[in-house]
Amino acid sequence: MASSGRDITEYKETEAALRESEAKFRSLIQNSSDIIGIFEPDGTIRYESPSIERILGYKPEELIGKNAFEFIHPEDIPKSSNIFNYLIQNLGSTVRVESRFRRKDGSWCFLESTGSNLLAEPSVKGIVINSRDITARKVAEEQLVYDALHDGLTGLPNRGFFMNRLRYAVEYSKRHSDHLFAVLFLDLDRFKFINDSLGHTFGDQLLLIIAQRIKECLRSIDVAARLGGDEFTILLEGIEDISDAVRVAERIQEQLAKPLTLQGQEIFTTVSIGIAWSATNYNQAEDLLRNADIAMYRAKEQGKARYEIFDTDMHLQIIKRLQLENDLRRAIECQEFRVYYQPIVSLKTGRITGFEALVRWLHPQQGILVPEEFMPIAQETGLSIPIDEWVLREACRQTHQWQERFPLDSANMNCPLSINVNLCSSRFSQQKLLQHINQVLQETGLDPQSLKLEITENIIMENGEKAIIMLKQLRNLGIQLSIDDFGTGYSSLGRLHHFPINGLKIDQSFVSGNSADSGNLDIVETIVTLAKKLGVDVTAEGVETKQQLQKLKDLKCEYSQGYFFSKPLESKAAEALIMANPQW
Repeated sequence: MASSGRDITEYKETEAALRESEAKFRSLIQNSSDIIGIFEPDGTIRYESPSIERILGYKPEELIGKNAFEFIHPEDIPKSSNIFNYLIQNLGSTVRVESRFRRKDGSWCFLESTGSNLLAEPSVKGIVINSRDITARKVAEEQLVYDALHDGLTGLPNRGFFMNRLRYAVEYSKRHSDHLFAVLFLDLDRFKFINDSLGHTFGDQLLLIIAQRIKECLRSIDVAARLGGDEFTILLEGIEDISDAVRVAERIQEQLAKPLTLQGQEIFTTVSIGIAWSATNYNQAEDLLRNADIAMYRAKEQGKARYEIFDTDMHLQIIKRLQLENDLRRAIECQEFRVYYQPIVSLKTGRITGFEALVRWLHPQQGILVPEEFMPIAQETGLSIPIDEWVLREACRQTHQWQERFPLDSANMNCPLSINVNLCSSRFSQQKLLQHINQVLQETGLDPQSLKLEITENIIMENGEKAIIMLKQLRNLGIQLSIDDFGTGYSSLGRLHHFPINGLKIDQSFVSGNSADSGNLDIVETIVTLAKKLGVDVTAEGVETKQQLQKLKDLKCEYSQGYFFSKPLESKAAEALIMANPQW
């Protein structure tokens, strides 16, 4: 009897403990900030905690009896179903999954859920899933991924995104030989000039408009990306042949050539485009992009505002160009450059008054190279600056040496020999230009009046007011200034009086060959007449015949140079010419 009483007491204590445990469990889940749900093995919702209304908008009673999979995003159902089935088949197991759950308003909420199989627990007898809202985290993660693959200014895909798509296209085409695609490499013409002149904010606004116009020219399946600066790339997939890519390039050029207005300023811009397409069986995406880039540079070289289609000859030329660049760097270190001197003759006296310094490269394998063969590369790579600095120093040194060896009396000259030195665009914009020129004059002992710097009219026009300030500062040093190749740029005769110059050099295209027999002679006469009124000397380049010389004399042109007098000479040969003191 005593034993029976103890059993009843123990049973009541156990039942009370169970009720207390259930009460604690229910209190815990009802006050949890996370969603806690209990599910049947078939996914039917048996219980949902009150927090579900705050997170998903449903009242718990609205969900009881419904299947949870009805609210999961269709794309997430296979994964969620597999994990739920695994949980059912493994008593006491715990799993974790991320899925999208439909809110009451129809939007999607990212939930991170931890499920536990408590079917064997008498107080639960179900699958317990604890879910927390991770939507903010997922949105932040997606934004980070988006930012990592897109350009911050234009919103276009960036290089990383573009290369991933291009690699996929290359691999796909290896398995499907009929799948053709093309890469277009775009570079805006004169963007740097616009950016520097009007400011970076202005330039950014221009890039936004350009990006939008490019997208308007493409299909939804095409990919346009911004690589950086003013460079854009386009991937065209599923094309029939190269003519499809050409049509897109032409459409883009037409759109970008249209004027646009920014901050009340009308802007015109053009684009150079390189095209590489998959018909040549590429193995690496990088090779396609490189070749499109090479073709774009060919378009730049051919005059800009055009497109070029890559061919293997372009690649060979680039390899040759890279080799030449490496040779240039070595040439500067090994002092392989020489200064040649072409005489400048007074048409009044017929005697030499000075020389123009012209650089030559004594290439170990290719022999003597003229500036046209290496200076464009030197300009692009910044190597023109050390070359120009060396030419200036050497020409000033040699000229001062000649002045000491051939005094005015012995040389039958009215003034000391002068030396003309060309100034390239990158050198002209150097901050330390004045300091360097002054230093060279002091070190070589050459009188500033004997140095004449030649600057093309395009350099002056491109630098605007800055150019005029620089020209005035050079004049203040006592240096003489000439506009070189006059008549080939885009300045006007009417603006000459704004430039603090001493002379003009008429481009040889107006004098040499048959030019002197054409209407160009009238242009030369106009330049000479206006120059005289402005008190500016005129030198005609490219004189090759006695007839051309006589016509220039008839026009009262002061100075001339050309092969009629002498080709450019090494210093020893030029010195011999001074000693011979010829008269033409």
